[in-house]
Amino acid sequence: MALISPVALGLAGCAESASPVPFAPDYQGIETRLLDGDLVNFHVSMRGARDPLDVERYAECAAAQYALIRGYGFARHLRTSVSEEAGIWQGDAVYTISAALPRGLLTIDAEVVAANCAENGIPMV
Repeated sequence: MALISPVALGLAGCAESASPVPFAPDYQGIETRLLDGDLVNFHVSMRGARDPLDVERYAECAAAQYALIRGYGFARHLRTSVSEEAGIWQGDAVYTISAALPRGLLTIDAEVVAANCAENGIPMV
């Protein structure tokens, strides 16, 4: 009868936990609210997010498409709050939209971001 050392058992457990969990997001909707002129609030909801970045990306996709729908080419990220409860992730993001590249570091080119979102299957407004 072969004996298995505790170290080998521990390593076997590590090998099993290292297998990646498939990413299967369930995008549950976007609510858009125009706050003032070019200031827009996006509420997004999803299941299956790996981390807050997935929720932030979903809100960014919504902002990009919204800017394009309004005839603008750019958006600037102001803030995003993310929470998770009972497996449902919520994002509350605020962006400004503009025709010209806005000042600041967190700007997005709406066409580029919207194309990337479509390519990755992330729904938009």
